[in-house]
Amino acid sequence: MSATTVIPLMPLNTVLFPGGYLPLRIFEQRYIDMVRECSAGNTCFGVCLVNTPQNGSPHATHMNTGTLARIRDWSTLEGGLLGITAQGDQRFVIQKTRIRDNGLLIAEVEMIDEPETVELPDQYSVLSLIAGRFMDKLGVNYPDFESRYLQDAAWVGYRLAELLPWENHEKQVLLQLGDPLERLQKLLELLSGSQDTIQ
Repeated sequence: MSATTVIPLMPLNTVLFPGGYLPLRIFEQRYIDMVRECSAGNTCFGVCLVNTPQNGSPHATHMNTGTLARIRDWSTLEGGLLGITAQGDQRFVIQKTRIRDNGLLIAEVEMIDEPETVELPDQYSVLSLIAGRFMDKLGVNYPDFESRYLQDAAWVGYRLAELLPWENHEKQVLLQLGDPLERLQKLLELLSGSQDTIQ
């Protein structure tokens, strides 16, 4: 972990991973203001998974581990909507939150340091092949992609955690794993138990 920082927070019904692709259509004023502030200051906002209310509680909460989102592009859409494309950056853990007068959630977060690059071991080569097939189809969403990333254990793990049709709670577990090889092993286990692989 590294030093804490303060960021605006956007809880969503999705899990964002480092390097991930996040298109959003925004209509709430608090988030439109947030995007403008982040764009003007070239800063990030935080994305974390909404935690579905349980035990009859009417209030949704959010998971404590999330990912910074860096805005790559934005445009004004019909009907006053704001369209943005963001990319996942560094992971973080929320320490505490407060709410601005406009309803925007502000979080003090501790950034998670990523481990050193680990070359993808041979036993996970099938995962690299699947990631490569995704890039053949979706590469336009990942303009920074280079073929060498297919041998990076963390990058392959993040892309398959993001792009394969897992449930959000499974994706959250994958996001929170600190070891890239442990994430790859978990992905293999999920794939072996699923019939929904890439067509």
